[in-house]
Amino acid sequence: MKIIADTNVLVRAVLNDDITQSRAARHALSSADQVIIGRHTFCEMVWVLRQGNKLPKAAIIKAILGYLEAANVVTDDAAVRAGLDAMSSGADFADGVIAYEGAWLGGETFVSFDKRAVAALEKQGQRVKLLG
Repeated sequence: MKIIADTNVLVRAVLNDDITQSRAARHALSSADQVIIGRHTFCEMVWVLRQGNKLPKAAIIKAILGYLEAANVVTDDAAVRAGLDAMSSGADFADGVIAYEGAWLGGETFVSFDKRAVAALEKQGQRVKLLG
């Protein structure tokens, strides 16, 4: 079976905070022929783990890498890795995904009011402009 994983499934598998749901999530993920995970799902997962559950950045990165390395996971690997790079540089995961997708769609310069995101993406060599 090819499944499309919802954010809650990924989060339950990572947190193991509800025995029944966590077990069901891990089983669904490990028994599927393919697990399709959209880049927005990863953005939402990072937000939930960081803001809602206060997981450290390193634990979140490790969890995402675990999904990327799973043989049955299908995702936009380059976009997710751009999010991880941004997160490692001090920006939000979503900022990296947004900048990657925007460049893929033909954009040239990442613009934002977020000083931290602009600085982190500039450090990675991206063209950026701080607004305001």
